[in-house]
Amino acid sequence: MNSPAQPLPTFDEVLLCTPQTTAEQVGLFLRRCLIPGSRGEKIYSMLYADELSYDVSCRAEELFQHLKHFNTTYHLVVLCNCEREHSYIPSVFSQYKVHVIPQMPLPEIQQYLQHHYRVAQPSSSAASVFKDNMCVGIVSSKKAGVGK
Repeated sequence: MNSPAQPLPTFDEVLLCTPQTTAEQVGLFLRRCLIPGSRGEKIYSMLYADELSYDVSCRAEELFQHLKHFNTTYHLVVLCNCEREHSYIPSVFSQYKVHVIPQMPLPEIQQYLQHHYRVAQPSSSAASVFKDNMCVGIVSSKKAGVGK
């Protein structure tokens, strides 16, 4: 995020974990990250890894321990909720834990995201719904069940 030219992560670099994430999904992700040949250019991110079930977490740790010996130049970021830091995955990787505070001001982060999420020609696309022809947006309400 040091310059607007830096791309956003691609679909294969991010795993959004939920309690329903399977061991196979985590395994495929870890193999992409840890198998040599990715030239070390990508930064792989596991989001909400604390949400993984205990069984999936155990299998993920075993696979990680096995595969990390094949590649010493991988880039893996595991993001977890600090309120769930005692769940399995955060505990396993606790020796590498870093509390992160965004280093750039919020307006600069917003500008970077706007640069990447703006649709150039919004000809009858969903982007015309959101402010400034963005292809993503957040819809929220303080009232429950109002059709968001």
